[in-house]
Amino acid sequence: MSFIADRLSAVKPSPTMAVVQKAMDLKAAGRNIIGLGAGEPDFDTPKHIIDAAKQALDDGMTRYTGINGIPELQDAIIGKFKRDNELTFSRDEIHVSCGGKPVIFNAMMATLNPGDEVIVPAPYWVSYPDIALLFGGKPVIIDCPLEANFKLQPEQLDAAITKKTKWLILNSPANPTGSAYSRGEIQALADVLLKHKHVWIFTDDIYEHLVYDGFEFSTIAQVEPRLKDRTLTLNGMSKAYCMTGWRVGFAGGPAPLIKAMTKVQSQSITHTAAVSQAAAVAALNGPHDFIAANNAVFRERRDLVVSMLNQATGIHCPLPEGAFYVYPSIHGLIGRKTPDGKVIETDEDFVSYLLESEGVATVQGAAFGLSPHFRISYASATPLLEDACQRIQRACAQLRE
Repeated sequence: MSFIADRLSAVKPSPTMAVVQKAMDLKAAGRNIIGLGAGEPDFDTPKHIIDAAKQALDDGMTRYTGINGIPELQDAIIGKFKRDNELTFSRDEIHVSCGGKPVIFNAMMATLNPGDEVIVPAPYWVSYPDIALLFGGKPVIIDCPLEANFKLQPEQLDAAITKKTKWLILNSPANPTGSAYSRGEIQALADVLLKHKHVWIFTDDIYEHLVYDGFEFSTIAQVEPRLKDRTLTLNGMSKAYCMTGWRVGFAGGPAPLIKAMTKVQSQSITHTAAVSQAAAVAALNGPHDFIAANNAVFRERRDLVVSMLNQATGIHCPLPEGAFYVYPSIHGLIGRKTPDGKVIETDEDFVSYLLESEGVATVQGAAFGLSPHFRISYASATPLLEDACQRIQRACAQLRE
């Protein structure tokens, strides 16, 4: 008998991290690999944030803190929610953890009972369903195809809600598609949720500041304040602030939920690193002009990638509103043959072909719950993106009907 817990049989390792690791292994073996699988900005953490961390270390900030962080960080997060989202929270309504993923873990562990349903629109970030499964929940996947700009429709949400529904997970701008909900689209979903008072809302706003072409970001508790008392609003430092390795995520929500999540965290990671908290305070309270500068580069990269992919045989790539991903359709390539005679039957076949033939590492759409697509992160240097897209064009041109 295996000593591994049965619950692990319901979940799988992160497909995106698997792609990143495979690309690293191939590079180490001497292959010319362009990795477009990681959701990580290639910009360095801004200097004023690093300087604040250095000063904190010099000042002896190397000891334990409270579970939900130092008061200065809690206040900075409260200020952020008020400034950016018109949301008012108190310290007992703020949760701080080691990145966004532990926030999701803590929320699901604290609230899910066996059989509770978690509505997850697809395409989804790979971890949402597996975290729900890990704690006995039942993911209810709703397909949101390209024709709907990968967005959940109100009638779909209404039809999916049952007496067992515990959570709806919303992510805007979204990983893997970059699609973002307008204020009106959020209000339409909120109108459905107002009818179902037992459903809680988990909104993942980690890409909030990464929006383009004048798009105005809104979050659901801001759009519909009557839902605030059953909404957990997640955000963090990783994406807009270029602080992936610092591991700081946070959320605002009702005090009883935050208290339960804090209990979970007290028996796991305890708190995120003290020096990372000091850096987060400086980031949230300091200058934000670098975000607009970075976004200008991201927008140029997005436009380049979308244009070049749409010139590739059999690929259709929509223009996303935010984040730093594109999620092209490869419907036109399914059934075609590679030069060695292998048939492309799935998007996993396609990304394997890209990696083997041209050394471009991407992630298959099946990992995100909607095929036939693949995800590219354009958070890489522009010359690399151009090279990668040329390789993809070449690979597609070599496929035969």
